[in-house]
Amino acid sequence: MKRYAHIIGTGSNAPEKILTNADLEKMVETSDEWITSKTGIKIRHIAAEDEASSDLATIAARSALDKAKISAAEVDMIILGTVTPDKPLPATACFVQDNLGAVNASVMDIVAACSGFIYGLAMAKAMIDSEQANTVLVIGVETLSKITNWKDRNSCVLFGDGAGAAVVRASEKPGGIIGTYLKSNGSLWHLLTIAAGGGRLPLDESNINNGDRYIYMAGPEVYKNAVKAMGEAAEGVLARTGLKPDDISLMIPHQANIRIIESTANRLKMPPEKVYINIQNYGNTSAASIPIALDEAIRSGRIKRGDKVLLVAFGGGFTWGSVIVEF
Repeated sequence: MKRYAHIIGTGSNAPEKILTNADLEKMVETSDEWITSKTGIKIRHIAAEDEASSDLATIAARSALDKAKISAAEVDMIILGTVTPDKPLPATACFVQDNLGAVNASVMDIVAACSGFIYGLAMAKAMIDSEQANTVLVIGVETLSKITNWKDRNSCVLFGDGAGAAVVRASEKPGGIIGTYLKSNGSLWHLLTIAAGGGRLPLDESNINNGDRYIYMAGPEVYKNAVKAMGEAAEGVLARTGLKPDDISLMIPHQANIRIIESTANRLKMPPEKVYINIQNYGNTSAASIPIALDEAIRSGRIKRGDKVLLVAFGGGFTWGSVIVEF
């Protein structure tokens, strides 16, 4: 009997602290008008000093499990996408497993930046299709505020913190995750990176103080590649599933920049009412971006039974990818 990977519950979480564009005007040379016109961002959520990625992820995961009406013990695998782990070792998914009491789950982290949740959904489908798992918890979480250079006016306005999760479960009912598309180009790693903190350049006093431990982004080049790759990923998964843009009820793109979102929608000739946008309330939360938006869209009634939803992302690596889910 053929198995299908259905999303049966979602959850999301964002820190209480909010950083507005007006707050940023007091920190760096920028303005609300510039940030809004260039990015679409109005506010972003910032984790507390003692709040780590696993804390945000655990709350989002519990919410997803509650909505799915299953216990943590029923989860066979936890796949967590993040570039802001609690520690270099172990995987942040280990902490989430322990917090949830998901005693029967295998765990792993994915470092695919903003594409992490998309990669996680694709892996969850593969695990279910191959009968290696029946229930997979996929999480995207970031505390980007902890790796943001708050003196860099070009990048510090972009990032926020948050978490989103989805429970993916095997079913004999057709639908669920019906198509995936994953790509990468490692030759462009240098355009979006953190120089220090790994084996190539371990942290020491000099690179802690010179800013090498923060996100570096070559903005114009990243933008150009993101526009191209997001469009390619969207068209790629449509081609694989034999669907047309008109068949899609809602597109949920990675919330990085309003201009990238609009460019992707225009390439598909997708009308504004079919594109979910919440970047104004969160900023770029990397791997958490799509699952937060997905959970909001479901809770607000934007997604209904039978809808085909296109999820598409682009991130550092470079990585990019897309998923179509039939609910």
